Parts: sequence; structure tokens; C-alpha cells
Amino acid sequence: MGLISEEDKRIIKEEFFSKMVNPVKLIVFIGKEHCQYCDQLKQLVQELSELTDKLSYEIVDFDTPEGKELAEKYRIDRAPATTITQDGKDFGVRYFGIPAGHEFAAFLEDIVDVSKGDTDLMQDSKEEVSKIDKDVRILIFVTPTCPYCPLAVRMAHKFAIENTKAGKGKILGDMVEAIEYPEWADQYNVMAVPKIVIQVNGEDKVQFEGAYPEKMFLEKLLSALS
Repeated sequence: MGLISEEDKRIIKEEFFSKMVNPVKLIVFIGKEHCQYCDQLKQLVQELSELTDKLSYEIVDFDTPEGKELAEKYRIDRAPATTITQDGKDFGVRYFGIPAGHEFAAFLEDIVDVSKGDTDLMQDSKEEVSKIDKDVRILIFVTPTCPYCPLAVRMAHKFAIENTKAGKGKILGDMVEAIEYPEWADQYNVMAVPKIVIQVNGEDKVQFEGAYPEKMFLEKLLSALS
């Protein structure tokens, strides 16, 4: 039985995939741990790839030497994880855990943005993000039932895409499904979602809860860099 209904497939093709420009490849890293939803994740990307010839996917065993090498290339440090790429290019758009529930629409929107290599950020935001040349990792802890989490996830991913478009590729936007990664959530004392942690050069700099508007989220990012 399919995960995506026929009606939803129609909507995805018409409302999302019709806007794709360049081919996109989903690279899905699967490991031995945290894999209660790995079968569903593999089925999900397969069903999505069947809806357009602009979307393909690859399943990678994270625990093999070849898988580790590819994970290092795409800066993936644990599995399950999905990164959205265009022509082999890493845009820093990653999902640790299955993009289910409210995150599914964000996943579709990210596929379209990576396909375009562009976002709808305000021009001022694009200019600020394009200047960032330090290694930044934005962790967004979510749960599938959180209606506000996709807003935070999308904002982090837009920052990553714009920084990559500017030729930097320094920003990683990581959705982390807190239920699938309980020890990661415990590390940051995640009591409410979305919980955002901004790391700069590997150090935790800023933490906050809530889906902030674009300008406020950018201010948090810039404060972490100062």
C-alpha cells in the first residue's frame, strides 16, 4: 500500500513539482540505529521520484566504508538522514529522520527551492546571508505534529540555499526529528518544539524556541556570528 494517496500525488505534481527547474537527487543515508521509520522513508522517496522525471534518489548504507565516504562529502554525521542535492551539489538542506506530518510540505518546498537554486527570502536577507563565511550549523528540533516547526525548518534551509548560491556553502540547515533522535534532543534539553540551536565553527552559540519571522531569525543568526 502506498504512503501517498492518489489525490495527494495529483496535488504534489500540480502544486510543487510543476515548479521544478533543474533535476534534484535525494540522497538517503540509512544506518543500524534510529531506523524505526527507515522502510517508510525509503518508500516515501521512491513514491515521490515516480511523480516527476526531475527527481531521483539514492539509498546509501551509512555503516559501510563507501557510505561513510559519501556521508563525509555531504557533511552527514549520522543516519537516517536525507540531503537534497542538485547536480551533485550540496545545498546544506538536510532532514535527520523522516519528513512526516507537517514536515512533509516543507520537504516538498525544499525540493522545489533546490531545483531552482533560489528562495523567496527578502533581498536584504539574501545579501546578509550571502556574506556569511564561517561554518554554521542550524539544528531545528521538531515533531511531526508541530504545526509551527516547518516554518523554522524552511527558514534555516532558505539561509543554507542562499549561502550556497553565493558560492559559500557554509550553512547547514538540519531538521532533527526529536522522537527519532531522543539522545540528540536530550543533549539540548528539548522540552518544546521547534527548538533551534545555532552552532558556529562547531560551538553552540545561540538557542531559542519558536518559529521566528524571517528578520528575527536572521538577527539570531547574525548574533551567533558576532
